[in-house]
Formats: sequence, C-alpha cells, structure tokens
Amino acid sequence: MSLDVYLSKMMPTEVFTGNITHNLGKMADKVVLSNGQTLYQILWRPDECTPPYTKASEIAELLDEGWNILLSNPEEYKKYNPENGWGNYDGLVNFVYQYRNACWDDPDAKIGVSR
Repeated sequence: MSLDVYLSKMMPTEVFTGNITHNLGKMADKVVLSNGQTLYQILWRPDECTPPYTKASEIAELLDEGWNILLSNPEEYKKYNPENGWGNYDGLVNFVYQYRNACWDDPDAKIGVSR
C-alpha cells in the first residue's frame, strides 16, 4: 500500500483573443438583437447586460444572430463606417464571425473584456 498526494491548480488558458477598434461601437450599437440588447452590449459590455454574460455559451447564439443581421443589410451598416478609416463593416463582420466560432468551440470558456 502507498499514499499518493497531489496538489493541482487550474490555470487560466486563453482559447481565443480578439481585438477590434472602439470606432465600430456605433455600428455594433445599431444591430438590435431579438432579446432587445445590441451587438455593442454583447461585445463591449457583456458584464453589464441583464443578465450579465460570463460564459461563451451564453453569447454564442447572440453573436450568431448579430452576425446574420449584419450580413442581411450591408449597406445599412456600412453607413456607420468610421470617417477616420480606423475599422469598417467588413472588420466587424469578420470579428463577430470569429468570436462566434470561438464561443461554439469552447462554450465553457469564461468571457473577459478589456475596454
């Protein structure tokens, strides 16, 4: 007989990182989701939503909905391309698509944002 002793610790591991300019916040705020929140709220302020979103699984379908809304009417959202050229419609579409896929790939991942 023997005694085995283990100490273990879960270390946070990033499974996705993304960055997008705040200049696209106005465009994202024009994308109203079926729950009454905007894509801006889901992307930039998930912790301030009601309820607060903390896990990828909680926003995956909302990101999918927002992505589809953006694709449904490009000309409407391109009107909000920043005048200074920092960011554009295509950049937001691609960012949301990648973030959505990452949420589907790792639904238990914790959401973190830095504004």
